[in-house]
Amino acid sequence: LRSYLRDESSRLRRLRRFYEKVQALHQDPKASVDNPLLAFSLIKRLHSDWPNIVYSDEATSNTQALHAGLKEVEQELPGAEDLDGAARALMRLQDVYALSVKGLASGVFQRAGHPPLYSPGRRVSLSADDCFHVGKVAYDTGDYYHSIAWLEEAASLFRLSYGSWNLEDRSSLEDALDHLAFSYFMAGNISHALSLSREFLRYDPSNQRVSRNVAKYKKLLETGTGARVPWSPSTPVPPSCPPCLPLPPQAAPEQLLHLGCSYETNGSPYLLLQPAKKELVQIQPYVALYHDFITDAEAETIKGLAGPWLQRSVVASGEKQQKAEYRISKSAWLKDTADPVVRALDTRIAAVTGLDLRPPYAEYLQVVNYGLGGHYEPHFDHATSRKSPLYRMKSGNRIATIMIYLSSVEAGGSTAFIYANFSVPVVKNAALFWWNLRRNGNGDGDTLHAGCPVLAGDKWVANKWIHEHGQEFRRPCGADPQD
Repeated sequence: LRSYLRDESSRLRRLRRFYEKVQALHQDPKASVDNPLLAFSLIKRLHSDWPNIVYSDEATSNTQALHAGLKEVEQELPGAEDLDGAARALMRLQDVYALSVKGLASGVFQRAGHPPLYSPGRRVSLSADDCFHVGKVAYDTGDYYHSIAWLEEAASLFRLSYGSWNLEDRSSLEDALDHLAFSYFMAGNISHALSLSREFLRYDPSNQRVSRNVAKYKKLLETGTGARVPWSPSTPVPPSCPPCLPLPPQAAPEQLLHLGCSYETNGSPYLLLQPAKKELVQIQPYVALYHDFITDAEAETIKGLAGPWLQRSVVASGEKQQKAEYRISKSAWLKDTADPVVRALDTRIAAVTGLDLRPPYAEYLQVVNYGLGGHYEPHFDHATSRKSPLYRMKSGNRIATIMIYLSSVEAGGSTAFIYANFSVPVVKNAALFWWNLRRNGNGDGDTLHAGCPVLAGDKWVANKWIHEHGQEFRRPCGADPQD
């Protein structure tokens, strides 16, 4: 685009010089006829110079170069799926963090009556066309709760700038009103659908389809056959994701006495010179955060190794694995042979946890990247069915999880334990550890957890899942069968 603008600017400067020369020669029309040299110049201009300017190959060549440049990078550009996914991510952030659409459109990440959750260094607003696209994604899936909120904002912004046109816009006030009217109709507010359709006809009175809609809406209101409970975007509707706002710890007072920080060697010679910095976050379920578990250089190495292999994350579904809207991220798997850093990390995890990570007792290191609105809805890491693909390793269920934060985020992205009612924010280079199974081998229901949507930033984590086989003497069952 920069090259195109440079070449076109050069062409237009030459075109302006030609125009100024012609304008100067036409100041005295009679002189052009009287002077044979001027007369010749005039005839030549009208016969050949003008067509050369109007049918310039240079303009075509510049446009072709722009198209060719786009074609070179087209495969690397985001596709329709990426754009729709980004729109759904904005709606997810709107729901989970209770953000207003008007605030988001003006670049403010704020809940009503609360300080901003995130204050970007550079405030970016959304255009009317941007808001329309988000609303249209919701509209196309029959999600009229979100389509109304976003299309209302689009219509409002289009009204403010009506009459002006932006090169990049693909929609208009008429488009917003048209989709918004039908959304309100589907939500049961027929009178407002009628009002918006009438407004549409002020701008496009010849539109027969909308005229027929107006007649239908009037008839429905007169007969009362289509009337439903009036609805507006402010009506409370259960969001598609659980709330991921910071949750207060609900530990009993006697449990709080045992929470704290310590240097741990865990009886391992590996940790004698540099003990692990352990923060006990919760007793039940047992959750510990190990600070400074890896270095910045190690984190960058792991991200670099995983980057080329990242693919859309999948989840276990019965006996298969598949993509799902409730997990939005990209992931890659790294063997311990991929790099000495990965091997050293395995050794460190084994020392801190006291567990056996030798194959097949642990899975490969999974590196996950959560981008715009990336999240993982409430789930268990351990299998809840014997048909789960997790059992294919023939090493039992996942006894424990260690999740390493490879990056920091500016807002959002916490790991929320739903039933236990607490959350752990992203702490760069720290590792979060918890037991998925009780000592009797049953799954611990209190480990239901979620990865909250990333509000601002780029969240990278590395997961290591350790299985129960091989740990019999490292974490033996207790005397109490219920333990």
